[in-house]
Amino acid sequence: MRFSWNSALLLAGIIDVLVTCAEATKPAPFVYERLDKNDSALVILDMQEGLFSLARDYDAILYRNAMYAHAELGKVFDLPVIMTTSAETGPNGPLPNEFLNMYPDVKVVRRMGEVNAWDNEEFREAIKATGKTQIIIAGIVTDVCTTFAALSLREAGYSVWANHEASGTTSVDIREQANDRMREAGVHIVSYFAVVCELMRDWRKSPGALELLPILDRYLPAYGMVTRAHLAAINNGTIQPGQEDIP
Repeated sequence: MRFSWNSALLLAGIIDVLVTCAEATKPAPFVYERLDKNDSALVILDMQEGLFSLARDYDAILYRNAMYAHAELGKVFDLPVIMTTSAETGPNGPLPNEFLNMYPDVKVVRRMGEVNAWDNEEFREAIKATGKTQIIIAGIVTDVCTTFAALSLREAGYSVWANHEASGTTSVDIREQANDRMREAGVHIVSYFAVVCELMRDWRKSPGALELLPILDRYLPAYGMVTRAHLAAINNGTIQPGQEDIP
């Protein structure tokens, strides 16, 4: 079959269009965004004593532990901290005294009606005053308090990191739907240990192993036992018969 010059030009044009379309639909190169302790702020959102009983998607002891672990992130990494409550003089109750004692100089943003913390001007100004672009957040309940604020922060241009272990709600199903909703909006859904390691980056730096191993022993017992076992082995461990034969 013989092609005319016009047919060749037409074919070349079609090829160019196809190549352009292929280039346009190629996924953008992946960029790994890391938490930076120098550009992060911590939000303690509605972790109120009266709301605690709504966190039924985690074991109560584990969840209480996760709340306190989240709160102490600001102290160990020297992060700006924003604490806010919703109708705390009603059934929601106050924040735990330990949080208030941990940050005696932080003024609690007491919202009297706004469900979404971002709708409160004092909260918005507190976020802006930090000068940080990465916001670490957790609260009760996941599908309302955490999600609404996280989505609003994303809309305002912030990078949001939701510590999912420290946010609680009424069921696992509701938690997962809320996390999916946030994830679709570009919120990073992360664990407490992931937050710690992202902020720390290197065990040799400060805060590093010296500061964090005692905290992990308190809030992440599984890792604490790793370090305890190693300490015991170094101090008084002996090789048992048969151990040397393990590949």
